[in-house]
Amino acid sequence: MEMIDEMGELDAKLAAQPRVSRSSEAFAKYNMSVDEKQVESILEKAAKDSISAMNPETLTKLFSVIDLTRLKPGDSEDDILKLVEKVNAFDNNYPDMPSVASVCTYPCYAKLVHDSLEVEKVRTCCVAGGFPNAQTFIEVKVAETGLALHDGADEIDVVMNPGFILNGNYEDASMEIDEIKSVCGEKTLKVILETAALSTLENVKKAAIIAMYSGADFIKTSTGKEVPGADPKSFCVMCQAAKEYYAETGRKVGVKVAGGIRQTSQVLLYWTIVKNVLGDGWLSPEYFRIGASRLANELLSDITGSEASAF
Repeated sequence: MEMIDEMGELDAKLAAQPRVSRSSEAFAKYNMSVDEKQVESILEKAAKDSISAMNPETLTKLFSVIDLTRLKPGDSEDDILKLVEKVNAFDNNYPDMPSVASVCTYPCYAKLVHDSLEVEKVRTCCVAGGFPNAQTFIEVKVAETGLALHDGADEIDVVMNPGFILNGNYEDASMEIDEIKSVCGEKTLKVILETAALSTLENVKKAAIIAMYSGADFIKTSTGKEVPGADPKSFCVMCQAAKEYYAETGRKVGVKVAGGIRQTSQVLLYWTIVKNVLGDGWLSPEYFRIGASRLANELLSDITGSEASAF
């Protein structure tokens, strides 16, 4: 009887102790400080290496990782259909070129994109979850994600609420991504960190670690909407976090750069950061994406040597 009482007391004591949160458990596995000098050194080398990467082979690979994006307030079904038709036509007009990785639109156009795409490898991607600021109920985020998937989305891009990270509400951030990923199942979930809103590189790393431990298949820089878009320092920290996460867990998480990516020189720098930090194994549509609307024509012009307006 005494042993039973003692076991009961022990259970009560254990139940009364605070449980280790998922974020605390995750953070404990990594050095959460960021060595800015190391980041600057990586970027300096990447800038030099990107010059030699300016060749048709690399530019063609870059073209293949584009999420061709149409996210304007005035978008209509006609606008989206015209974009899809251009993607379909490109596959016929440039048979020696790879297609873009996906067409990315608002969730209400998921069915239209899915039903209209004729190029097998091009995926239907939708923003969801209260894009672009994530300031809505988790129930709404889950429902919107589910509706987009039901209508044919292959990939979902959602924003992690920056306010959670800035205020230390790491468990709320983790819980939301976990719930959204549970709806996505095997479909690809890209989590937007909105790095420019996070104030510090340490916060960028925290957001990246939380997103990956909560099920993100990709971590993405920015929405490109309400705050400045991608920047090389934050992206470098994201790549370092993905490398450390892979070493710890054996799971490869992709990286996506978006927000203000318009020029070939810009994207070559990001390509080289991925190559130098994560390695060649990440340089494919499975693990690297570029969210852009104007970049496709820019790259195509540089590849072909003449001005292109396929999109």
